[in-house]
Amino acid sequence: MLVFSVLFFLSGCDGTEKECVVQPDISDIDIDLTFENYVDSIDNLQSKDQLVALLTREPLFRDYIFRRAAYPNDSVFINELHGRFHNPHFDTLIHETRSVFGDQRELENEFRLAFQNMKHYYPDFVPPKVKTLVSGLDTDLYVSDTLIIVSLDFYLGPGAKYRPSMYAYLLRQYVPTNVVPSCLLMYGIDERFNKTEISDRTALADMIAYGKSYYFAKHMLPCTPDSILLRYTAEEINGSYAFQDLIWARLIENNVLFETSHLIKQRYLGERPKTLEIGEKCPGRIGQWVGWQIVKSYMDTHPNVTLSQLMETSNAQEIFKQSGYKPDKR
Repeated sequence: MLVFSVLFFLSGCDGTEKECVVQPDISDIDIDLTFENYVDSIDNLQSKDQLVALLTREPLFRDYIFRRAAYPNDSVFINELHGRFHNPHFDTLIHETRSVFGDQRELENEFRLAFQNMKHYYPDFVPPKVKTLVSGLDTDLYVSDTLIIVSLDFYLGPGAKYRPSMYAYLLRQYVPTNVVPSCLLMYGIDERFNKTEISDRTALADMIAYGKSYYFAKHMLPCTPDSILLRYTAEEINGSYAFQDLIWARLIENNVLFETSHLIKQRYLGERPKTLEIGEKCPGRIGQWVGWQIVKSYMDTHPNVTLSQLMETSNAQEIFKQSGYKPDKR
């Protein structure tokens, strides 16, 4: 275990992070994207009546982003929000959001590119509306098939004066470059796109499901670095690629693949700073990363399988068997 940890630590300069996959020709694909910026609307609220009117027009802001159900009554809820929006600290969030995201044209274009790619792979795809706001670090994202809501103040990055209160390894996802990837990963894991066999409760089935979601998101955002999608540091992503044979050996030795225990699966697939069962430097969620490698191996050996066909394939065991995934020993 100690030797593996040292090797993992030294692997950060290996330069093995994967960058771009093939960008499909989307020059003839036009989409009707509704992108609405509510930062100014919230900043310009003067009265409680205006606040009530906004929340009435946007009930998902009220119920999901600002969590109306967490308050005893409407009066307490509106008073709290009104006070929040007129707090000098909230002015700082507004200012920094404008500084980081500007007029949000770049963010809008990122969504547009991702949705054009989705339209390429799924011709019947109808883009959801996208709405952005500043919530006061209340709720980060809402994603459905018809609507995406983004609290941009969550994604200001390490230079922000105020950040979500959570562990550092979880904070990695809250950077400007991860807004669109986070949404696409949520689409990629959703059963609407990612078919799975509910009866298969093995760790391998979960690994393949996550692997398909990463493969999906990567193709919707072809040049997004793997480290952004995985929320790994450069050291962690390069170490994972450089020593995947050792990672795989540990998974086999520990009989992880066909484990159905939630506790065991959590150790290898859940949110943790490190997967200590593999090594002291091995990043958390390593089982998700391995699932991605299995899916890529499957697609490399099945060049006639389309992305949509992959996502429709619910049999994780079959994907694994046909992938031929078996990292060579160093």
